[in-house]
Amino acid sequence: MSRTSESVHLWPAAATADGNLSSIWNGLVLHPWRLLALLCLTQIICWTVMPALVNVGPPHDVLEGFMWGREWVLLTYKHPQLPCWLLEISHLLTGSFRWPQYLLSQLTVSTTFVLVYLLARDMMGPTRAIAAVLLMPSIYFFGWPTPQFNHDYAQMPFWAGICWLLWRSARDGRPGWWLALGLVCGVGLYAKFSTALLLSFGGVWILYDARARSRLATPWPWLGLAVFLAVVTPLALALYRMDFLPLTYAANRDEWVLAHRARLYYIGVQLAGLSGLLIVLGLSGLLRRRSSPEKLASPQHPAPEPGAVIYLMWMGLGPALLIMAASLFTGTGEAWGATMYNLVGAVAVALLGRRIGTAELRKLAILALICIVGVSSAYAAVRWTGCNVRGRLQPFCWPARSISDTAEAIWHEQVPGRLAIVGGEDGVAMLAGLNAQDQPSVFTNLDRRLAPWITDRRLREQGMLLVWLRGMPPPSQLRAWAGDLPVKTVLFNWSLNARPMAVNFVVIPPGRKDVPGDPPGPPNPE
Repeated sequence: MSRTSESVHLWPAAATADGNLSSIWNGLVLHPWRLLALLCLTQIICWTVMPALVNVGPPHDVLEGFMWGREWVLLTYKHPQLPCWLLEISHLLTGSFRWPQYLLSQLTVSTTFVLVYLLARDMMGPTRAIAAVLLMPSIYFFGWPTPQFNHDYAQMPFWAGICWLLWRSARDGRPGWWLALGLVCGVGLYAKFSTALLLSFGGVWILYDARARSRLATPWPWLGLAVFLAVVTPLALALYRMDFLPLTYAANRDEWVLAHRARLYYIGVQLAGLSGLLIVLGLSGLLRRRSSPEKLASPQHPAPEPGAVIYLMWMGLGPALLIMAASLFTGTGEAWGATMYNLVGAVAVALLGRRIGTAELRKLAILALICIVGVSSAYAAVRWTGCNVRGRLQPFCWPARSISDTAEAIWHEQVPGRLAIVGGEDGVAMLAGLNAQDQPSVFTNLDRRLAPWITDRRLREQGMLLVWLRGMPPPSQLRAWAGDLPVKTVLFNWSLNARPMAVNFVVIPPGRKDVPGDPPGPPNPE
């Protein structure tokens, strides 16, 4: 067959393939929710599978959440416990400590995508709304840190949901929206107390916006407020009973940040986290003026009203800018940033959306998928090489299952009863109890104030397995507990190149009468 006749036969196939791709893309543009579903599915799969493949142990906040979640307390010395409950539920449903936390984190991120889409759709139509969401994967906080499911990621969908429900409540006015707003605001505080910052910005906006302010003449905002107060009352009572210890912890952390971080550190981290957004805006063409862009259908592409732009900037940028300014003087905000950039993409589209055409939207979709697949793959490569090539001992390198199995075996060699309490150096002590069949409690920092589920009676009746990572003698904080009891040191392989890690175990059997007191001072906030 000649080259000419061969090309004649191949051309219809290529044209058909191009036609199919064009048809698929047109379907996605006409039905943006399909593109949203594809984005969320890609986010969930990539950011669940990649960390689960390479992380042998859970990140620190996840490990802490699993161990605290099994206690089912309302509040700890750090935060409210909704994220820890969710982690415990994920374990009860799956029986695994290896991958459910990653899926849980991506479900919260994807829920945030959906809620931002709903808000932006109400303001500027589905086409601009999907463009706003397509910008979000380029923001650092929706990618690299997400495998560590913690209070920031647990509250992320609440921030997006509050922003959407507040807008709908003010514009619609029906009672259902106000009741839902009160409920979500209340539950959001169970994720993290910093949700109160967004609530304060929302309250100021209600007083500023004429339409929102007019709703205060109806009973529904006040009924929503009643729902909010009913939901948060148990949390407020628990905070009072703990002598406001979470607020003390936050203040101690701020002092630590001021002492150990450069004054512009927090602002630099936030700007670096947003740099990917600027790159995507440039590559997509949204930063470039065009005389006659290929416009999308007008009903799908309305311009937001000025009040909507003000709302997006106030709720979407206001908290982040305030914390940046406060960080210069108080040290606050180092662990707050992830939640505060939900609406940055919506703000960008509200200001630049007139430049969005078919070509720009296509580029945004491609770049969003590249960000998700590329960054998650880079995460897996960096984590694996960090443990196995560079030999950097990080929490995700620790052999969690082996440490738990060994700890339980050492305990049962000397004590017939269940392993009920683990303590010592928190990181490795929590690993010792994580996968243990006996489901022990962790004695956080060996301090009863920080672990109220541990009592002197439990210590006397159940004993404790003391665990630490460094060599002999035990750290000063542990010596009063270890006494003259025998120490068993076990080596664990954790890297292809580095030396094994040595973990020390001391069995404190039940029946001990001289229980040491609490250590002085708060724990290290780092």
